[in-house]
Amino acid sequence: MKLTKSLILSSAAMFAGGGAQAADLPVKAKAIEYVKVCTLYGAGFWYVPGTDTCIKLGGHLRASTTINGRNHNGPFWNGNGGQHNRYADRFTARSRMALTVDTRTATEYGVVRTFGQIDFDFDDPDNTASFSGFPFGSSVYMENLFIQFAGFTFGKSASAYATPWHGYPGNLSSSLLGGHDTVTGVNNIQYTAQFGNGVSGTIGLDSPMYYNRTQVYNLGSVGINVVGISPNAYANVHAPDIVGNIRVDQAWGLFQFSAAAHEVSGSYDTLTAGTAAPSALSEISGHPASKWGGSVMAALQVKNLPTGPGDDIKIDASYAVGTTKNVISTSGFSPSFAMFSGTSAAGAYQSIGLGATSDAIYLPAAFGGDGQLKLTKAWGIRGAFNHNWDPYWSTSLFGSYSAVRYDGAVGDLSTAKGAYCAAFAVTHPGQGATYTCDPSFNVAQLGVITRWTPVKNLSFAAELLWVHLDQKMSGTSLFGPGAPKPTATYEFKDQNTLSLLLNARRNF
Repeated sequence: MKLTKSLILSSAAMFAGGGAQAADLPVKAKAIEYVKVCTLYGAGFWYVPGTDTCIKLGGHLRASTTINGRNHNGPFWNGNGGQHNRYADRFTARSRMALTVDTRTATEYGVVRTFGQIDFDFDDPDNTASFSGFPFGSSVYMENLFIQFAGFTFGKSASAYATPWHGYPGNLSSSLLGGHDTVTGVNNIQYTAQFGNGVSGTIGLDSPMYYNRTQVYNLGSVGINVVGISPNAYANVHAPDIVGNIRVDQAWGLFQFSAAAHEVSGSYDTLTAGTAAPSALSEISGHPASKWGGSVMAALQVKNLPTGPGDDIKIDASYAVGTTKNVISTSGFSPSFAMFSGTSAAGAYQSIGLGATSDAIYLPAAFGGDGQLKLTKAWGIRGAFNHNWDPYWSTSLFGSYSAVRYDGAVGDLSTAKGAYCAAFAVTHPGQGATYTCDPSFNVAQLGVITRWTPVKNLSFAAELLWVHLDQKMSGTSLFGPGAPKPTATYEFKDQNTLSLLLNARRNF
């Protein structure tokens, strides 16, 4: 009995012990998915956990102040700044943080890429005529937002017409004229083919609604105001811009040839005077027939200069008919010019320089014209020499020259110049007697910028920009350019402005 009892107790103890050990076994933990570096697409990418998609988060923070100009070295070439009145800010500042998200996934069709940039700005008011209260200068907006797949690009991206440097061959200013600029992106669809040996071709369709158009002037019922411009009488979009380029990328640099076709359309012959808004008579009055204009651009970058490592020259030249935005271009809208300064003309109050930027003008038959669109011509050239003094200091010398032309003769209402000058004479007495009329103009720009980069991805810069308006009017006229300027005699004269940009930027 004792032996049997001992065996039973021993067995029970063994089973009890075994059960206790089984209950104490640790549960297997789920594997932790650590973030892995992705080396396929350059520095900064990492794999999204659990996927084969690589992502890069980046951006920059920029603080800038412009003296005697608009934000980011926008020249005083119109508005209160162009008038130099008491509402013009002597300096203005902008603070911006940009955030970017770049994703890439390898597929059997090639890399699928998405990219987006969102900007957070706080701007000083831009030469507001009257301002009081808290400065609500905050804004949020999107720059490039696109998908790339199998050679196609869909979304808001640089036009297929653009050069890699857009309007920035060496400058910081967003207002270097002379060529195309869609650096913040335009809605488009495009396809790029690689032909080998650095040769590629791209064709695309761009939305022209915001950035690819300037103005169409109805010189009849709407007319021209006292500073030489007219309310915009463009019709709404009927067709996309057709754009493309052929490009060669080599160790020595780059060559690119671009072309664009753009439809120009006017709204109606009869519009509400002074506003270009439609009236009950607009539709039955008819409208000008639409016309196609276009532009071409040739661009060249030369690297490996004997002046030093990293130095280069960038230059592009453009010619446009009916698509003036591809010459008189900024990162936003195209300016028209109304600049004031002193005068030596007897009896004149001040001098004024005028430049009306348009894609076309028309004078309806009811006002003595032929009712047809007269496409505006323009050409420009811009470029920069970029030099590195050492790893910390660099300087760029940059400039541009642009020309806008209205063909024809004064008195011939079937021409652009004749129709414009007839409408201009309505608010500017003395044409042919005290002054001669010619709406064509040129704009020259010259600038220099020096940058200091004390540590990687942190830079400080100072940029000086000079602008000269070579306008073709001459003589004097009595007119009122608008408050706070008085109605007085003004001399038509070329104008100049000088601005300075101070900029600090941190990339991350």
